[in-house]
Amino acid sequence: MWKCSVQNSRNSIMAILSDYDEPEQNQQAPASPTSSLSFGVVLDPSNPLGLLESALNFLSQKSDVLNTDVSGLVKEFKKRIKAEEDSIKAEEKRRTEEKMREEEKKRLRVPNKDNGLDMENYSWAQTLQEVTITVPFPAGTKSRDVVCEMKKKSAKVGLKGQPSILEGELFETIKVDDSLWNLADQKTVSVHLTKCDRMNWWKSLFKGGPEIDIQKAEPEPSKLSDLDPETRSTVEKMMFDQRQKQLGLPTSKEIENEGLMKQFMAQHPNYGNKKPNKSLSNVRMT
Repeated sequence: MWKCSVQNSRNSIMAILSDYDEPEQNQQAPASPTSSLSFGVVLDPSNPLGLLESALNFLSQKSDVLNTDVSGLVKEFKKRIKAEEDSIKAEEKRRTEEKMREEEKKRLRVPNKDNGLDMENYSWAQTLQEVTITVPFPAGTKSRDVVCEMKKKSAKVGLKGQPSILEGELFETIKVDDSLWNLADQKTVSVHLTKCDRMNWWKSLFKGGPEIDIQKAEPEPSKLSDLDPETRSTVEKMMFDQRQKQLGLPTSKEIENEGLMKQFMAQHPNYGNKKPNKSLSNVRMT
C-alpha cells in the first residue's frame, strides 16, 4: 500500500512539474562548479506530504531547478492528491453498494404465484389490499379449538393448549376491525388481514422473517378494474416500471428526474412550443 502511494505521489509530482514552463532552451546558464549536497529528513509514514514539502523547499534553496513558488506547487500537489483520493473513495463506495445489491438479490426469495411464500407449517399470499394466511389444521378441528389473535402490529394462530403455529410482529400494520378469520372443512384456517397501507407489497409476513423480491410480485391484470382509482393507479405504475426495467428503459421515477428531463428537451427542441402536458406518464424516453 505504501509503495503504491509513493509511486502515485511521484507520478503526481512529475505531472505538476510538467505544467510549469521550463526555462528557454536558448538561454545558457552560467557555468558553476559541481558540488554535492546532503539532504536528510526522516520519513513519517503518516505524513508523506511533509517529506515532499521539505524536499521541494530544499531544492528551491540549493538549486534553481524549481523556478517557481514552492508553496503554490505543494498546494497544487495536495489538490490533485485529494482529487485522486476522492475519486478512489467514490469508486469504492459504488462497488460496495453494487455488492450489497447483489447480496440482497441472492438473499431475497422468489414469491409464490400469490405474491407470498410457502412456509413449512403455513403459507401466505397478498394483494395490495390484504394479506391472506392459510394454516392447515388436523381434520375435525372445531372453531372453538382455534386460537387466532389479530392486533394492529401482530398476529398469532394455533390450537388451544398448544404452542402457536405462527406468531410475530407483522411486517406492516393492519386494520383490525376489517380483518377476520374462518375455518373451512374443519381442517384449514384462513386469516384475512386488511392492510393499512394499500400502496405497497409486503416483503415478509413477519419482521425478521424470510423476505421476497417484491420486484417479482405480479398483480392480476384481470382484477385491475375492481380496484378503486387510487389503488389502480398505483398498480398500473408498478406494472409500467416493471416492464420498463425488463426492457432496459427508464422507470416513471427516472423519467421525472431532472437530468432525463433536460435530455428529453434536448432531443425534442420543439416540445416547449406545444401545449404543456400535466403528466409525464405518457412520455417514452428513447
